Amino acid sequence: MINNINVALIGNPNTGKTSVFNALTGLNQKVGNYPGITVEKKIGFSPLNKLTKARILDLPGTYSLNASSMDESLVVELLLNKNDPDYPDVAVVITDVENLKRNLLLFSQIKDLEIPTILVVNMSDQISRRGIKIDVKKLKEKLNTEVILVSTRKNSGVSDLKKALADYRKLSIKSFLDTKIIDKEYFESLQLAFPNQSPYKLWLVITQDINFTTLDRQKVSDSSAFRSLPRSQLKNLQQRETIKRYQLINQILKETYKKNLEDATDLRSRLDNILIHKIWGYVIFFFILLIIFQSIFEWSSLPMDFIDNSFNEIGEWARENMQSGILNDLITEGVIPGLGGIIIFIPQIAFLFLFISFLEETGYMSRVVFLMDRGLRKYGLSGKSVVPLISGTACAIPAIMATRNIENWKDRLITILVVPFTTCSARLPVYMILISLVIPDKKILGINYQGLSLMGLYLVGFFMAIASASILNRLLKTSNKSYFVVEMPNYKLPLLKNILITVWEKTRTFIIEAGKIILAISILLWFMASFGPGQNFSNADSIIIEKFSEEPMTDIELDREISAYRLENSYIGLLGKSIEPLITPLGYDWKIGIALISSFAAREVFIGTLATIYSVGSDDQETIKNRMAGELKRDGTKLFNLATGISLMLFYAFAMQCMSTLAIVKKETNSWKWPIIQLLSMTVIAYLAALISFQLLK
Repeated sequence: MINNINVALIGNPNTGKTSVFNALTGLNQKVGNYPGITVEKKIGFSPLNKLTKARILDLPGTYSLNASSMDESLVVELLLNKNDPDYPDVAVVITDVENLKRNLLLFSQIKDLEIPTILVVNMSDQISRRGIKIDVKKLKEKLNTEVILVSTRKNSGVSDLKKALADYRKLSIKSFLDTKIIDKEYFESLQLAFPNQSPYKLWLVITQDINFTTLDRQKVSDSSAFRSLPRSQLKNLQQRETIKRYQLINQILKETYKKNLEDATDLRSRLDNILIHKIWGYVIFFFILLIIFQSIFEWSSLPMDFIDNSFNEIGEWARENMQSGILNDLITEGVIPGLGGIIIFIPQIAFLFLFISFLEETGYMSRVVFLMDRGLRKYGLSGKSVVPLISGTACAIPAIMATRNIENWKDRLITILVVPFTTCSARLPVYMILISLVIPDKKILGINYQGLSLMGLYLVGFFMAIASASILNRLLKTSNKSYFVVEMPNYKLPLLKNILITVWEKTRTFIIEAGKIILAISILLWFMASFGPGQNFSNADSIIIEKFSEEPMTDIELDREISAYRLENSYIGLLGKSIEPLITPLGYDWKIGIALISSFAAREVFIGTLATIYSVGSDDQETIKNRMAGELKRDGTKLFNLATGISLMLFYAFAMQCMSTLAIVKKETNSWKWPIIQLLSMTVIAYLAALISFQLLK
């Protein structure tokens, strides 16, 4: 008589679970869905020996039994329900030879369910190539179970696995972790209330409710001997459980698992030896950044000149062919300069996204995350903070939302507060135009000054984020600790299609979102600059003619003076004049002040605002850069000189990014307290940095 047993294959995603399933079952498989749920259910059959046949269920990938997804919830519910026809007689936990520590967390949890469990170390043919040594005998002893090395590529270890499955009754079901060390009082009361049940099974039933789905906890809750706990305390106990498990896992692996990257011979390991080296890794990353920023300036110059000249020609055509009047002025002095001020930077933004996408596709960005984690911990940032900080180079809003993956509230709050210091793509147009105006287009040792300046601004923002995090870490006290896990993907050749789609989507989103804001603000600014209160504005012609009646002036010079006087006495001029005393020590005039205020809607609006202001009342269709370069102070010197340019760049490097960023901070912290603190502190830092730099350089 054939004995049929249920076998569950369980493991983290990307551990080769499907490969083991195929090696055991061959073509003897069927695929369906779990009852009432559109999650794939794979079942296969494998003869183990003459008397035993295994019905093998390939369960969805899961990182732990602390379910946070539909897939993980299905795994937990199956393992808790002995009446389920798929309930396993024996569980096989598939692990990756390189990520054994992380994989063992799941193994330890399943072992505590008192299910006979076999540990399979997959991809065993890579052990020596990756500089890994495993003491299998000692590992079996420490884990109190069968440990089998398997390589589906070479079909080794599969027969040993089948033999172990057939003899599963010999496997120990002794628990991995004594649950009482999590919280002695709590688990003793649980055991007292339900003496015939596994405490860990009861614990999983209780915590499923707070993790993902609502299960029937009535039988657990209705007991005088058992005290229920609020959700926050249950979460804390879960975290404590994970920490205790990893402490035991670390002790076991310290005796049984060794990895020496210097002994590795595979390509991935050889590359990792260099790219995540404690010294050379940072050097290489620095030069990659340098190449990126150099290329952004070099490659984008031609398309930027084309766009700039095109908008100049469009403005001239509109002025000549449209009927003169308010609509003509609105389009030629408001809409076209405003949109031109952002569209001109499409090439540079696209190239930035191109490089970032390329690095992500190759697998290098995961190495950067790992590399940066080493240095971030000492400053109070979680390793998981690296992802939001890097994401912040695109936009602060999704970067702040990405902090949801940080479990520790202190680490998450610090990350939220410092992310806006990283240079987002909205700052890029401001930096680009200012650098091109005040930094000479010269090279030293083949390195362009302008590209070097741009990289410097990115680094300044990053280091300010780190410094701020260090201060906040000392001010915000907490005893909780966080752990960082990052998956290192294999290196691969990037797919051009994926890169192009990413660049297109991100650039398109940037243009659409920024374009809407800029168009609206450009129209408002044009109106405020074209109209004004009182006699000074309406009688600008006669006032200027009378003022310069005794000075010989051409008609062009006279028109320029009238336009300048009218602009100063317009609504926008009066607003700018009101804040001019505050910003004069920074090297700014009232026009720059207007741009600072309007750019709070979005940083890239700064350029469009100046382009609009400088266009009002002017018949000259000069390019945006030329308009800004030709702007003079009252004493006749250039407004945009080195001192003013550096001051502006540092102001934008440290100032709060935009209203949308404040709104998302409020949403993520559920309080106005933190965004207000963030706005005030960053504004003060930005003002002081701009003030000091201008006073030193003027």
